Order: sequence, then C-alpha cells, then structure tokens
Amino acid sequence: MPRGKTYANAALAIGETPMIRINRLVPEGGATVFAKCEFFQPLNSVKDRIGVAMIEAGERDGKINQQTHIIEPTSGNTGIALAFVCAAKGYKLTLTMPESMSVERRALLRGMGANLVLTPAAEGMKGAIAKAHELVKQDSNAFLPQQFDNPANPAIHEKTTGPEIWEDSGG
Repeated sequence: MPRGKTYANAALAIGETPMIRINRLVPEGGATVFAKCEFFQPLNSVKDRIGVAMIEAGERDGKINQQTHIIEPTSGNTGIALAFVCAAKGYKLTLTMPESMSVERRALLRGMGANLVLTPAAEGMKGAIAKAHELVKQDSNAFLPQQFDNPANPAIHEKTTGPEIWEDSGG
C-alpha cells in the first residue's frame, strides 16, 4: 500500500491494495500464486470498491446530490461500504435488512450514520429488497443503487482491481 498519502475524504483511500505471494500453497516448482489483500481496504472488504463505485456512478449520472436519500437493501459488507462512503460524502442513507443480521453489524452501520429499517427474518433478502423498493416509491429524492444490478459494481474491478493485479504482478 502506498504510504504517506493524504486524502480529501476517507472514500478516496479505497483501492490500491497490495498483493502477496503465497509460498506454501503449491509444491516447489509449481505455479506462482498471489493473493490480493482486499482486507487492507478502509473497511476490510473488497465491497468497499463497489460501494464507492456505485455512489460515484450515481453522482456522474446526476442521480445523487446533497439532497438525495440513498436507500439500499443489504445483509452484508456492501451496506457497510455504502455507509462508509455516504458518511464520507455527507449523504443520507437508509439500509433495509433482515432483522436476523447481527447486533454488531447494526451498531457499525448506525455508527456510520446509516438509518436501518429491519424486515422480518423469515422474509430474508426478498423482504429487505421489497421494503427498499417501497421506501423509494415514498421519497421523490430517493436513489436505489441496486447492488445486484448496477453495472458500476463489476465495472470497478475492470477499472481498478484488474489493472492493479496486472501491474503488481508484472503482467
């Protein structure tokens, strides 16, 4: 990871994770294996990349401004990444999630300023998705990043992760 850099906001620190050679996974003389250390992201997950990518795509497309209410269903690290990016950029965020998600995860999300709307555990992610769509219909300033369908999600890996691997491995 680059050292000595400073950033205008925390979301800009996402990316440029190191790779390490895995020396004991294959027999000597076998393949050379590397691991991309995405746990070096600000919130320890590759999902940090997609969180910032979806928000920045929404900004570029004119769908997100300071009055926008971002709403997204989540059960995991994408919600954490969105909460981090929204906190860094000053956006209002509501996450819908099954009530079965851990108390610790909820505390982390709330600690970053996210509003949580819990849905019945028995409904799983389908319930959280339905609730997010319901909330979006009620708010004319709402934006739904749609992590499962957003082209910015895979595109960020083509733009950043892939080139980082190529450059760091010497092609």
